Amino acid sequence: MATDILIVGGGLAGLFCALKLSPRPVTVLTGAPIGQGASSAWAQGGVAAAVGDGDTPEAHAADTVAAGAGIVDEAIALGMVREAPQRVHELLAYGVPFDRDGEGRLSVSREAAHSARRIVRVQGDAAGHAIMQALIAAVRATPSIQVVEGYDAEDLLVVDKQRVVGVRARTIDGSTGEFIAAATVLATGGIGHLYAVTTNPAQASGSGLAMAARAGARLADTEFVQFHPTAISIGRDPAPLATEALRGDGATLINSAGERFMQKLHPLAELAPRDIVARGVFAELASGRGAFLDARTAIGDAFATRFPTVYAACQSAGIDPAREPIPMAPAAHYHMGGIAVDERGRASLEGLWAAGEVASTGAHGANRLASNSLLEAVVFAARIAEDLSGMALTLPTQAPSSAVTLGGKGDPVALEAELRQLMADRVGVIRNGAGMAQALARIADIEIDASTPALRNMAIAALLVSAAAWQRTESRGGHFRADYPNADPAQAHRTFFSLADARAIAVQAAAHAGRVPANAH
Repeated sequence: MATDILIVGGGLAGLFCALKLSPRPVTVLTGAPIGQGASSAWAQGGVAAAVGDGDTPEAHAADTVAAGAGIVDEAIALGMVREAPQRVHELLAYGVPFDRDGEGRLSVSREAAHSARRIVRVQGDAAGHAIMQALIAAVRATPSIQVVEGYDAEDLLVVDKQRVVGVRARTIDGSTGEFIAAATVLATGGIGHLYAVTTNPAQASGSGLAMAARAGARLADTEFVQFHPTAISIGRDPAPLATEALRGDGATLINSAGERFMQKLHPLAELAPRDIVARGVFAELASGRGAFLDARTAIGDAFATRFPTVYAACQSAGIDPAREPIPMAPAAHYHMGGIAVDERGRASLEGLWAAGEVASTGAHGANRLASNSLLEAVVFAARIAEDLSGMALTLPTQAPSSAVTLGGKGDPVALEAELRQLMADRVGVIRNGAGMAQALARIADIEIDASTPALRNMAIAALLVSAAAWQRTESRGGHFRADYPNADPAQAHRTFFSLADARAIAVQAAAHAGRVPANAH
């Protein structure tokens, strides 16, 4: 199949880009039916935008820079937040039912690390689902958008070793197809499924990051993973999320003895930055004391109406959050790193753009500010559409390079489970050099043993995260090392590297674990 513009991914970034390109023909390729495999649909927060009285984009940018722990690209952040009000109104035009006050103005709420009320929501905690439902309906009603479902992209197609010309994708029955394109937009989501506990769907497995890396794309900031401190620990994969707004409304974190443990860790207690709260919850779990969110006093009987999504998740597990504490665990939630792109969403390879969580724009730095993720997705999706809209596109005449042959014979189910647990244990909330060196050595084995493209992509994505984390010998934002617990001013910069660089780092790290990766090259 050939198309001028191919968008890989059916989440917010992919669908918004397709809509903004209309009436230019575009093909959207997804593994699951659009919306079902997208982290966007699960977002409980909302879209951050300076639309409230007295708020300004400059204040929003300042909060973004402060949260990003010293490595935010300030020009990118300011440009992004200045576009926020326009993008919110475009979402309204596509039918998103954002909450309004009694006078018809957009209702805005506040989340941690924001200096003003600027989160535009839908029904309290249902923004992601509502946004996606509106965009899916708009996409289905737009004749210029062709949606092809049931194909999981596994490789980028490349000519001349530098021009991307589409993807190779696989159906659930194992058959493959090539989708040739003059322009390819990756909107494949994040890497949460690399971890044993995550709030992300299974499709967020780092496939887009791995495909781009294997094709030679420049990457950035892959060590920075944000762990949401309050995932509901009821044995589900993915783990349901207890929105930060619960703590904003007074819910507290306690251990099994009923003690509020965050008060001794940070002046803001439960409303401390996410990475600090995540480490606090992790420490209570590691000690055997357990961690629970207690909303009995602060919210009580109003829980079902104020936070219906969280309430339903608790009820399905036999928990009444109005009457009992909710068990918590930190969960992989958002990846600040990804494919390095410029202000137009262009990657380093010709013919390749990226938007949403798979991309690294520099807007988030080392720690994403709450509700900036949906904002970044729509801002850069729109910029990509604008970049492509005036561009003359030509389909390739050369045959693209062939797929990498898989020689592994390992059990993909068992190896995937091992990889996810390895990442949680060694490259998770609290890291150290020795543990990550061991992880890198084992990840190399898993990549060699991979018998499916999906597992191979997961192993490569895990390598990219782990290698960058091992190399950054400090703690900053979402990256915390017990052996280097302080920030190092000399490392207050973004990390740019390639897959070849990551493999070289892995060789150095694995030497500390007493061996050299079998696939080092």
